[in-house]
Amino acid sequence: MAEATEAVQEESKTEAQAVEFSEATATGDTGAGGSIDLLLDVDIAVTVAIGQTEIPVRRLLQLGPGSVLELDKSIDDPADLYLRDMRFATGSIVVVDGRFAVKIKRILGLGDVAPGA
Repeated sequence: MAEATEAVQEESKTEAQAVEFSEATATGDTGAGGSIDLLLDVDIAVTVAIGQTEIPVRRLLQLGPGSVLELDKSIDDPADLYLRDMRFATGSIVVVDGRFAVKIKRILGLGDVAPGA
């Protein structure tokens, strides 16, 4: 306990100094050479959600091979596409060369975009 009190007393002796910053001005520059071109080839993860469900932990612990979880969307409802947790588009699930794919139906506008579930 005495050690903790000494540590607090030692910290309270630290002096802080005020810092003054100059006013920032908008220059119109985009930085990094004035272009975002260097970002155009950066990969970003896209997540596709076809639905969700809630189940009690008891049911979760009973899941095994062959278990079926019913989701909240019908087969005709569009899938939601997310960048991080932000929904940005909807689409339909298709198969291309034996792999799942998404056919984009709609790119959402700023008023339509909402955080993911």
